[in-house]
Amino acid sequence: MLATEPNLSEPKYEAAFFYGLFLRGYPLQQLRADIDVPPRVLESWQRQATRDPWYEMTMNRMLTYRKQVLAIFDSLVFGEIAAPTRTQ
Repeated sequence: MLATEPNLSEPKYEAAFFYGLFLRGYPLQQLRADIDVPPRVLESWQRQATRDPWYEMTMNRMLTYRKQVLAIFDSLVFGEIAAPTRTQ
């Protein structure tokens, strides 16, 4: 079976989506904040995780995923900024 749509469970696809927004002029820091988990939300998740082992496992998976998306996004953005320009 040939897939016509990307697997959005892959962090690289979500990072590419945010990178596209960056290329369209969205502010870098706002995009990074949208990708990452805000401290207030993380604290709430951690409180819930202390009471529920399933929630703790799910929270860890979500955090890992968000950090992967952010790392890929950063590599796309900062790789572009650091890339030397070629002249002919």
